[in-house]
Amino acid sequence: MAKTPSVRWSTELSAFGKNTGIVVPPELIEQLGQGQRPPVAVEVNGHEFRTTVGVMAGKHLVPISAAIRSAAGLAAGDAIDVTLTVDTTPRTVDVPADLAAALEAGGVRPFFDTLSNSLQRFHVDNVNGAKTDDTRAKRVAKAVELFQAGKQR
Repeated sequence: MAKTPSVRWSTELSAFGKNTGIVVPPELIEQLGQGQRPPVAVEVNGHEFRTTVGVMAGKHLVPISAAIRSAAGLAAGDAIDVTLTVDTTPRTVDVPADLAAALEAGGVRPFFDTLSNSLQRFHVDNVNGAKTDDTRAKRVAKAVELFQAGKQR
């Protein structure tokens, strides 16, 4: 069985305007052997998450969200140890029962299922982030309305 490609290096967490990420040297992208935007499992200073390498201004970047920075105790400029491993596992999103039921009732579950993993996660996180039941119900209804109109977001 072939070993899953992986690379490890030390660097610094970079800031680009409002975005924060890890610059991946081109030779490491080549070592992964999965094209310019590989799906990866990332380990940063012991914190693990899954993402896809992006390209911005000609640089390969691993995005680091505010939630990940907070959980890992990181800030722009911090020295970090990074491991990227090609991620071959299917990307799935756990859809909460109320949203799933509303998607089915609204006839838009097939549309939702065609959305990218990140867009599905956006809508699920939006619903799960509601602080009250009323807000949650409004966000579920809004998602169904968007999908019925053929809009992704």
